[in-house]
Amino acid sequence: MTNLRSVELKAFVPAQDFALSKRFYQALGFTMASEGGGIAYFHHQGHCPFLLQDYFEQAFAENLQMHLLVEDVQAWWDHLQAIDIAGQFGVRMTDPVEQPWSMIDFNLIDPCGVCWRIGQNIPRKQVAP
Repeated sequence: MTNLRSVELKAFVPAQDFALSKRFYQALGFTMASEGGGIAYFHHQGHCPFLLQDYFEQAFAENLQMHLLVEDVQAWWDHLQAIDIAGQFGVRMTDPVEQPWSMIDFNLIDPCGVCWRIGQNIPRKQVAP
């Protein structure tokens, strides 16, 4: 019998300044579990892994979006405001917005232009008949 079971899916996230990006993701609360050969393996509390790569292509970075689903989006936003993530790293962050797809999210643009959408699912609104 063939084993086609998946184990993990990780995206390769580019970094224009590898050292700066590693500090940025650690400030966000990600753990750098390993590093070698221009690749750093990050995860958040044992979940949500990605690979940061010491590689930069502007068009790719500016068109890449990562989505981080969290339990409390307001807590994340408040925390990032409290540590002044935008000021520390010269990045942009939007206010949380309720989206029509039953989610509240905000955007955080990393140091090389990758857009992270950090969001929380909310109950779907009932549409009147």
